[in-house]
Amino acid sequence: MLREWLLRPHAAAWWGPVPSVAELREDYLLGADQPSATRAWIAHHGGQPVGFIQSYVVMGSGGGWWEDESDPGARGIDQFLADEAQLGQGIGRAMIRAFVGQLFADPHVTVVQTDPAPHNERAIRCYAAAGFRAVGEVDTPDGPALLMRCTRQSLLQAAPRSA
Repeated sequence: MLREWLLRPHAAAWWGPVPSVAELREDYLLGADQPSATRAWIAHHGGQPVGFIQSYVVMGSGGGWWEDESDPGARGIDQFLADEAQLGQGIGRAMIRAFVGQLFADPHVTVVQTDPAPHNERAIRCYAAAGFRAVGEVDTPDGPALLMRCTRQSLLQAAPRSA
């Protein structure tokens, strides 16, 4: 299912070359018990799978990523919605907000970051609405990115208000 989602044009545009099923298994299942492993989840809405989300420990993530990070409590996230028709409906923002809230339930997590492409305006707006603030452009192994970070406080400030 994940590979099929990654092949969809709206996801493939931002996620680059689509890994094989074997590569996905290696990335997300083998070694998942390691503390520094990337953890992956399928998000559900109304009982249906709607998206993919992953998190990782930023410090020591390797591969040229975040080599200057010294905060062991920093976590990185990446995600997408499976169905292009669901973009712009607040589902992604709710998914991100709920997931970041779960990450902050761990008292060792100090900040959550993400790194959309600087021209991915839809993602940047979504992250900002979920409590992320732009830090600045950075160079990553995947090319230029806009580093965005969310603290516990900014997550609470972005929480939906009830009428």
